[in-house]
Amino acid sequence: MTEHLRFFVWKQITLPLKALMNGCDIVFCTDFFVPYINLNFKTIPVFHDAFFWEYPEHYNKYWLKIFYTFGVGAAKKSAFISTPTDYAKERVLFFLPVTPEKIITVFEAPKTLIKNESLSTGKINLNTKKYFLHIGTFEKRKNLVCLVEALHLLRLEGFTDYSLILCGQISPKNDMDGSAELLETIRKYNLQEYVLMPGYVEDGDLSWYYRNAELYLFPSVNEGFGLPVLEAFQNDLPVLVADNTCLPEVGGDAVLSFNPYNPTDLTTKLKQVISNPEIKLRLINKGRKRLENFSWEKTANHFLEIFKKVKH
Repeated sequence: MTEHLRFFVWKQITLPLKALMNGCDIVFCTDFFVPYINLNFKTIPVFHDAFFWEYPEHYNKYWLKIFYTFGVGAAKKSAFISTPTDYAKERVLFFLPVTPEKIITVFEAPKTLIKNESLSTGKINLNTKKYFLHIGTFEKRKNLVCLVEALHLLRLEGFTDYSLILCGQISPKNDMDGSAELLETIRKYNLQEYVLMPGYVEDGDLSWYYRNAELYLFPSVNEGFGLPVLEAFQNDLPVLVADNTCLPEVGGDAVLSFNPYNPTDLTTKLKQVISNPEIKLRLINKGRKRLENFSWEKTANHFLEIFKKVKH
């Protein structure tokens, strides 16, 4: 409760007073919440997704109360609302009664990862020469069971030289966490030696995992942006994504999509890429080209245009 109170005091009392005293024209917040009371300034919040509405059971009742009362209320009064994708915009519009013109899509961008030549944690115990990669928390919506099932099907068809590395942590919230089902599926198919889970990975090691992977796999059934798609492009890694939410929008023609509810479809797409070097090279080249649409400079310039529009 103390954390919620501190957050509320900062956002709804301290921040607007500081903005007023410093003569701010615009208060721009990247975490959903802007001041409800506008003291001679305009506000712009960033709504990264619609998860507060879509998964209310995943949030503390105090956070929900603050969001529905002050987050939503302040967003309605704001000059504009920013979302990272058109998909996120559509979802926010579904729940928030504002005009489409009020919500502006501004793409995010990947950070530059340090490129370590070797892992700081030492060598990984990989039982195959190649591996597929996924990076992210083990939440249910990440749909990681699909990857394990697809790996099992791939091995049944004779493609036994591939492992799966899942970098990330167990979700701290039990109702969001999908690790139990994930571990059960790994045991079911006796894949303990072929599915590695190194846990949280520091930025210095992250690039190593990308650079040495065969493919990046993104089976999530709900994302607001999907930053690993761009991080994979940065490291010349071909990407396969679920054919839903924002992932095709971010990946464009540089990704191969699959039905995340059908592991057989993913297995088919995996075979297409690993059996055809031309497809793999085409995805790498298109990934490099697609990445040109995303940079923090472009993002900053887009926000500057919005700020100027608000100012005038």
